[in-house]
Amino acid sequence: MDSSTNEVAHEYLPYFRAYKDGRVERFFGSDRVPALIDGSQSGVCSKDVVIVSETGLSARIFIPAGATKPGQKLPLVVYYHGGGFFMGTPFCSVYNNSVSSLAAKANAIAVSVDYRLAPEHYVPVAYEDSWAALKWVASHCNGEGPEAWLNNYADFHRVFLAGDSAGGNMVHNMAIQASVEDLNGVKLSGICLIQPYFGRQDGGVDKCWTFVCPTTSGSDDHRINPSVDSRLSSLRCNRVLICVAEKDNLKERGLFYSETLRDSEWVGEVEIAETEGEDHVFHLFNPNSEKAVALLEKIASFINQHNAG
Repeated sequence: MDSSTNEVAHEYLPYFRAYKDGRVERFFGSDRVPALIDGSQSGVCSKDVVIVSETGLSARIFIPAGATKPGQKLPLVVYYHGGGFFMGTPFCSVYNNSVSSLAAKANAIAVSVDYRLAPEHYVPVAYEDSWAALKWVASHCNGEGPEAWLNNYADFHRVFLAGDSAGGNMVHNMAIQASVEDLNGVKLSGICLIQPYFGRQDGGVDKCWTFVCPTTSGSDDHRINPSVDSRLSSLRCNRVLICVAEKDNLKERGLFYSETLRDSEWVGEVEIAETEGEDHVFHLFNPNSEKAVALLEKIASFINQHNAG
């Protein structure tokens, strides 16, 4: 065998390795747990939906099992998973359990988006898929969309975006896109970025970003560096929650995003929630820990704070 076939193009051990010949090994997010239409035991029902059949764009929808009552409307959370744009799905056990827990704690409908991944599909495909999914969600606002759960139970006056790591980056970029392109009249109530992935404060970008986006212009790419985006002041939501972890090497990037928002002309409320003594996406791998439970409660409170307003 030609030894060149074993040359590594990018790796993020112990979770991911891509070879220069195009082969990909994913050691995270490759499992798939079934959706749970009967949520009597778990407290949350779920189903899988195809959004764009031509590309395979799909999502898993979660709804509290006791919430499907006539006339009852619930907050709607569109969730973008993390994984560096190259791994993870809504269907794997980690994200299935995490988003299910969020739906239960916040008493909300959650739509977890399965955007396509690099290197099979380089950025901007992930952003294009994520925007198509958000437009699909918004198409239900008049009760005439293809998905009954959204038509019947989603409150389109309480729509939130949330995501972790690369998904936090996705949340920001989708909210920016919503400021320049209409979402069927739907306005975002708030966005939650959980330990978000952006470029470094000194203007640098990581090898990860250049791997998933070979065409990037680098530190002046607004997708990875919000401070160079002239649209930032038009961010179409009134409230932003940024969750960071003390030991996370992305912590400073989350704080920089907060500073960038505050220094722009955006008129809204930004809040930082820091978890002491924890590392990146700790809540995904130890969801029952005291600090992970506290983080979940914080996010749920952020979603439901709007309810009382």
